[in-house]
Amino acid sequence: MDLISRYLADCEDRGMAPGSLPRYRSAMNIFVAYMGDKDLKEASKEDLIGFIRWLRKDREASQKTIENYFSTLSSFYKFLEFEGIIAANPVPPIRERYLRRYKDNGDSHARKLISVEDAARMIRAEPDIRNKAMLAILFKTGMRRGELVTLDISDVDLVENTIRLKPTAKRSNRSLFMDDEAAYLLRRWLRVREGINRRKESALFLSSWGYRISRNDVYRAVTEAAARVGLHNARSERLEDHFSPHACRHWFCTHLFRAGMRREYIKELRGDSRKEAFDLYNHIDLKELKEAYLACIPQLGV
Repeated sequence: MDLISRYLADCEDRGMAPGSLPRYRSAMNIFVAYMGDKDLKEASKEDLIGFIRWLRKDREASQKTIENYFSTLSSFYKFLEFEGIIAANPVPPIRERYLRRYKDNGDSHARKLISVEDAARMIRAEPDIRNKAMLAILFKTGMRRGELVTLDISDVDLVENTIRLKPTAKRSNRSLFMDDEAAYLLRRWLRVREGINRRKESALFLSSWGYRISRNDVYRAVTEAAARVGLHNARSERLEDHFSPHACRHWFCTHLFRAGMRREYIKELRGDSRKEAFDLYNHIDLKELKEAYLACIPQLGV
């Protein structure tokens, strides 16, 4: 447990999103429970393969859940390798051989992409105004699920139709735009929110209990909306049969590109890290970026 605490402290020092740390801790605790009295530093190939088998048979974990656990394990053993505690990270060969979707950029090729009409059907068929507004924001801004969860009322400007995201390690640009469709649904939700915010929460989106929504709340809202119109099959193990919050981000980027938006504008709206010299010195005018966004963002008729 001392190694796990040191690993989590290292994640925090590296600027990992605070909301990720409880998930990393949970994944590691589950692995500790499986390993029993065995030393984590001496985890073998057989231990890791057995962990996959145990997750599938005993815990009935989904393929995606198993992949998430092994992503955390790989990060943990990479930390141990960096600290000189072990000679090499044992996880990558296991992921590559036994978790069939593990490959560089593999998810992007299979990620479900729906049409503009299907996105409109999802929002129209959703009965809950909070979920309608969340779907519209995800589709129209391309923000990540964690970024949506942390939004406060003060982060939204409904005069300029802009959203200011909280700073995270993954994102460079924090200023996003909305079009009139997203702003209209958001205003409708805010009128409802006024009547239910008895706890005086600052969060933009509230749960049914009146607290800030969780990542799971967002996941359920998106997948249930997609399943309602036949776009999500929770029982399938094929990634392309699932529609998750990240698929909204994929939809956003793909349809902006198809509408003719310049690649550097899309990268700016995605908030991609600026690694190349061109990215560092290519200062994008926000007025031009907003005009390009409004010209290219698909209209859903909602």
